[in-house]
Amino acid sequence: MGQETPKAKQARNNSLVVIDNRTGKQYSVPVTHNSVPATFFKSIRAPAGPDDRPEDETERGLRISDRGFLNTAVIESAITYIDGERGILRYRGYPIEQLAEKSTFLECAYLLIYGSLPSSSQLSHFEREVLLHGILHADATRFFGSFRYDAHPMAMLTSAFAYLGSYYGEANPSLQGQTLYTKCAKGDPEALQNMDKQIYRLIGKATTLAAMAYRVRQGREFVVPPTGMSYTESFLYQLDHLSPTDSFSASFSASPSPSPYKPHPVLARALDVLFILHADHEMNASSTTVLQTGSSLPDPYSAVAAGCASLYGPLHGGANEAVIRMLVAIGSPDNVPAFLAAVKRREKVLSGFGHRVYKTSDPRSFIIRKIADEVFAVTGRDPLLDTAMALHDAALKDDYFVSRKLAPNVDFWSGLIYRAMGFPMDFFPVLFVVPRVVGWVAHWRQMMLSPEGVKIWRPRQIYVGPSERSYVSFDGRETVQGPGKEPSIVVHSG
Repeated sequence: MGQETPKAKQARNNSLVVIDNRTGKQYSVPVTHNSVPATFFKSIRAPAGPDDRPEDETERGLRISDRGFLNTAVIESAITYIDGERGILRYRGYPIEQLAEKSTFLECAYLLIYGSLPSSSQLSHFEREVLLHGILHADATRFFGSFRYDAHPMAMLTSAFAYLGSYYGEANPSLQGQTLYTKCAKGDPEALQNMDKQIYRLIGKATTLAAMAYRVRQGREFVVPPTGMSYTESFLYQLDHLSPTDSFSASFSASPSPSPYKPHPVLARALDVLFILHADHEMNASSTTVLQTGSSLPDPYSAVAAGCASLYGPLHGGANEAVIRMLVAIGSPDNVPAFLAAVKRREKVLSGFGHRVYKTSDPRSFIIRKIADEVFAVTGRDPLLDTAMALHDAALKDDYFVSRKLAPNVDFWSGLIYRAMGFPMDFFPVLFVVPRVVGWVAHWRQMMLSPEGVKIWRPRQIYVGPSERSYVSFDGRETVQGPGKEPSIVVHSG
C-alpha cells in the first residue's frame, strides 16, 4: 500500500489510479491543487454485494465518508492559509506576525475582504464607512431591553444579528431576487455597492451590538458610538462610558486633572491586535456555518447570525473561558503537578493547549504572549498569571505533552488578557465574534463572487437505519423502552 512504482518515478502524472476490487475496473482520477473531486467517485459503480443493503445504493456510485470534515475541502479560497505542521498563518499571503506588528484591525479587515492592502485613501474611506455604520436604529434599545438581566450575551448577540436583517429589505434576496448578490460576480456596480453597504453595516454594528449586550448585564444605559476614535477605542468607550464627566482613573492616567473619558491606548491597541489574530482562521466551524447558510442565498445578517450560533458552542468559542475556569480550579502554582498528573490519567482536561489544525505551535500564541505583558503592566498582575506560567512551563518540559504536540494556543493567553481588562467570562465568546464577523463576510463575499455561481450546500449521508418496514397498529407493536429510546420524564416548574 502506498508503494512508489517505477512508472511514477519516470513522469509526473497529476492523477490518481483507483482499482475497484469489486469489479476489477480501473479509474483515473484527476488531481488538482493536491485534491481529487469527490463527485468523480460517483462514477465508480458496482453490482450490489451479498453484504450490501438497498440503502447503500451501491449501483449508484461511491460516496465519500468524512465525519467531521477532517479531510474535505468544501471550497476554493484565496483568503487565509494555514500550515498546521509548520505553525504558519497568513492572511492573503501576509504572515500574521507582520500584520499584528504593523497593521490595524480595520486594515486587516480590508485585506481579508478585498484581497489587497489598501492605499491611504482607500483605508480612510473604508474606516469612515465602517465607523459611520456603527449607529443603530433607536428601536434597538427596546429590543435589547426585552432580554432578562441575566441573559447570556451570546444569546443576545445571535438574536441581534438576525434582528438587524429585518431593517434592510434591500439586503434580502428573498425580497429583491435571488441574484441580488450573485450578480456581483459579473461586476454589476449597483450590486457591489449594495453588498459593500451590508459589509459596512455588519462590521460597524458588531461592536455596538456587543456593547449593548454587555450593558444589559450591567444595568446601564446604552451608549451611542463616539466619533474621532478607532474601531477598538469606540468599542471600549461604548462598554465603559458612564457620563459626560467621565474621566481616566488615577491609575490609568499620568495627568492629575480629569479629562474626557478615552480608553487607555495600551488596552485599545491590545484589543486591536487580538481582533487581528481572531479575524479569520480558514474553514473553521463558524465560517463553514456561514457559508452553509449563505449557500441558500438568505440575507447576510441571517448567515452571520448562524455563524454566531455556531461559535457559541463550547468546542469553538468557549475555549478561552475554559482556560480561566481551569486555572481557577487549579488554584495555585503548587497544585500544577497534581493537575497535570490527573490530566495524564484522563481525569482532568487541559484547556488552552494543542489545536486541531496546528501540530507544532499556534503562531498567534507568541504574539499574544507579548501583548499580555503590556496589558498586565497597565492593569496590574493577575494572581492567576503565576498559576498560568507554572502550568505553561511544566507542560512544555513534560515529554507526555511535548510528544503529543500540546503547546499553548491563542486561547491560553487571550482569556487572561480579557480577564485583566475586566471582561466577565461569559463575554469572552462575544470578543471572539466581533472580529470574526470580518472573516465571515470575507468568505461569504468570496462565495457570492464565484464565477461558477453559488450552489446550495447539500451533503450526503450514509443511512444505517432500518430497511423498509410496514406500519403496525397499537395492539401489534412491541414496546421499545430504555434511556434514549423514549421521551424522558421531566420535572415541571410551573
